Amino acid sequence: MAEMANPASDSPSNQTIYINNLNEKIKLEELKKSLYAVFSQFGKILEVLAFKTLKHKGQAWVVFEDVSSANNALRQMQDFPFYDKPMRIQFAKTKSDIVAKADGTFVPRERRKRHDDRGKKRKDQHDANQAGALNYAGGAYGATPHSQMQYISGAKPVVQEAPAPPNSILFIQNLPHETNQMMLQMLFNQFPGLKEVRMVEAKPGIAFVEYGDEMQSTVAMQRLQGFKISPQNPMVITYAKK
Repeated sequence: MAEMANPASDSPSNQTIYINNLNEKIKLEELKKSLYAVFSQFGKILEVLAFKTLKHKGQAWVVFEDVSSANNALRQMQDFPFYDKPMRIQFAKTKSDIVAKADGTFVPRERRKRHDDRGKKRKDQHDANQAGALNYAGGAYGATPHSQMQYISGAKPVVQEAPAPPNSILFIQNLPHETNQMMLQMLFNQFPGLKEVRMVEAKPGIAFVEYGDEMQSTVAMQRLQGFKISPQNPMVITYAKK
């Protein structure tokens, strides 16, 4: 996990950015997935951390694979309106554990002896929760080639139909059911020309995304084909049939 120390305003550039002023009404898993979606445009993400505890409400940590990605993210996303609140971004004060382990500088934190069974139980639960956050971040990154998407976690094979000709509207399939319009808006808005994102309430897991022209929609399709909003859901993107 990443060190949860409060960041300092003069923290040097590093791979971990600290974000606060986040909307506290957003559910934890939705928040992490949305952060992953909006920050993955800057580079490979190793971890996205956010916690339910009162102390950490409205805050999150995003760990990138390299410093330049974190620099770009901080510069370009500062004050970005995220769920109706401007994000405040700084570099984290200390190095993420996952980064320290990778570069060989990790030192286990000193742990006080616990004589209380109740205290040990609380710690075990805390570690389990944070391991879950790590598992999410590790599995979320990366795209699956379209040719390998016919079978997804034992689901029924995707029916291959005659593709629609290139046009300005994209048809998105295999979205997690908790995906909302805001998440897709932030994801597809990385590419110029976005006009509209339409969810289909009667059919969770699909959406339509419209661009100004077919060249713009094609760029978005090529860049986001197979993008995983969750580890089990690589997006399947085709041109919409008219």
